[in-house]
Amino acid sequence: MVASATATVTEFPNPKESSGLEAAKGELHEPERPHLQVDNTGHSKFRQAVDKFLWRGGSGWDALLNSASAQVGQVILTIPTSLAQMGFTSGILMQLMCAVMGVWTAYLLCVLYNEFNAQRQSAGIKDNGRVTQYHEVVEYFAGRWMRRAALFFNIISLIGLGVVQIVACASDVYIMNPSLNKRDWALVFGGLSLLTILLPSFHNYRVWSFLGLLATTYTSWYMVGASVDKGRVPHTVHNGPSGLRDWFVGFTNILFAYGGHSITVEIMHAMWRPRRFGWIYGIATLYVLTLTLPDSISMYWAYGNSLLKGSNALAHLDKSNARDTAIVLMVIHQCVAFGLFTLPVYFMWEKAIGTHTKPYWIRLPSRIPVVLVIWFFALLVPFFSLLNSIFGALLTSFATYIIPSVVYIITFRKQEARQNAVMKPPAFIGRSWNIAFAINIFIIFSILTIGVGFGGWASIAAFRASVSQYKVFGACYQCAPASG
Repeated sequence: MVASATATVTEFPNPKESSGLEAAKGELHEPERPHLQVDNTGHSKFRQAVDKFLWRGGSGWDALLNSASAQVGQVILTIPTSLAQMGFTSGILMQLMCAVMGVWTAYLLCVLYNEFNAQRQSAGIKDNGRVTQYHEVVEYFAGRWMRRAALFFNIISLIGLGVVQIVACASDVYIMNPSLNKRDWALVFGGLSLLTILLPSFHNYRVWSFLGLLATTYTSWYMVGASVDKGRVPHTVHNGPSGLRDWFVGFTNILFAYGGHSITVEIMHAMWRPRRFGWIYGIATLYVLTLTLPDSISMYWAYGNSLLKGSNALAHLDKSNARDTAIVLMVIHQCVAFGLFTLPVYFMWEKAIGTHTKPYWIRLPSRIPVVLVIWFFALLVPFFSLLNSIFGALLTSFATYIIPSVVYIITFRKQEARQNAVMKPPAFIGRSWNIAFAINIFIIFSILTIGVGFGGWASIAAFRASVSQYKVFGACYQCAPASG
């Protein structure tokens, strides 16, 4: 599969899509979607069919796989601890609230991206092989200063997400094989992460995202089955939050869990029909909830406050072949997630150094410095789970929830813009712009207050405590003998 990336690549319009504005009817056709076509001249029909199935994805199914795979991952190992920090009721309610807000802001990004495409299309502007990115859409509607803010929060968020995947791989494998400390395992998986430079775009993640979802689905339901089979551990207590700091650290981890929006624009760019992305992301989130809710509830029910002693839920389960299988599968998923989250950073870096439209033999190796930077930070701050809270409070809050809400209001603040909008507000709010704006304002102020304000305070305080205890470049964060 990787070998096919080196084949000659030509840009073709997708014949399924039409382009241009139909002025007579005032309707937008789907914009012409260039997508990767591999020159298979001389190859057998079987080879062409296999290559097409494995390698060239741009359908709604591909977007669903990529979106779900980006959302769910190592968070299924940390959300049980969030429930221990927050208690059953508030932990479950906050999962549902963050999921709903995440779906809404993903819809906003879908609207903005398609509005961006429509206006550029009507002006005769073409992509010329460049991948449209989050900060470019923001700049188009909200100006250079908002672009700079979006670029800052998005790029740091994506780098942070890459760091989290390496740290999570090290944490998982240490449970199964503690012969190396977590820092040594992070060195191993940082090196393996270099392989992600070989996947050119989101078109090429079909098989990997599917494999990643299988991995997290198995792991989540294994954790449910193992905790129910074991039953409540003797002397288990469920005290709930011991203080405001614990509650907000747990909340920002959940905020982080439903914040995969940093890559949504790039996923839409890879789609043949990007206007479908809003409801596709909603389906992806529903699927993620079927993993995170049963998993976190059953683990907290069985283990209670003991989850506070270690943030990786797999470490609390008895050693078995099933548990080790879950660990291996989670590592596979986290490697896939690393590629998904770093791909937009690769694009930004390529544009900055002028390799974005170069042949693959120049473009792909130019990505190596990005991996090296992420690898370094994974060794610098190896604080599994706590990194989720830091990024959730200070980065995901803006990139996922606040910036899309603000830019949507700026874009459609004038009556003319609302009348000519490609996508009107959804039917379930009566196509009302006022209700849409009210929802956005609620999200902006609630996330600024709870996520950035209180969440930032709590996560920074917890981070400082961890640095004091384990130091930067720590060899083994929260190390303890694996159970069993």
